[in-house]
Amino acid sequence: RMETDYSPMELPNNTGFEEDSDYRDFEGTDVKDMRLEAEAVVNDVLFAVSNMFVSKTLPCAEDVAYINVETRERNRYCLELTEAGLRVVAYDFDQTDDRLQTPYHETVYSLLDSLSPAYREVFGNALLQRLEALKKESQS
Repeated sequence: RMETDYSPMELPNNTGFEEDSDYRDFEGTDVKDMRLEAEAVVNDVLFAVSNMFVSKTLPCAEDVAYINVETRERNRYCLELTEAGLRVVAYDFDQTDDRLQTPYHETVYSLLDSLSPAYREVFGNALLQRLEALKKESQS
């Protein structure tokens, strides 16, 4: 028979395991705070939309966060962010509509690309400017 040594860290013995901040960064656990993820998403593409922010009224958890976005066309959406990706859950801020069966997008870029031609243009132009700057840098 095999003997196995267990260190106390390997056994989640209390029910508040996930909430305990000491365990949050424990190696081997893959716990992401979706609010932080959502903030990063917003910071990434805010320049290319009219308005975008993490919802303060819909509940954020370790596995889900909600992001409100207003495109340059003035269309409003509430996005759900989970491990599966991002998807539209309502056509207004701080709402969810269970009847909506919208597809998940792996990235915020592909989701906004599908919703907003103006986003596509602004993002594309920013990309071109960045490429031009890199080209100039490499030539100097």
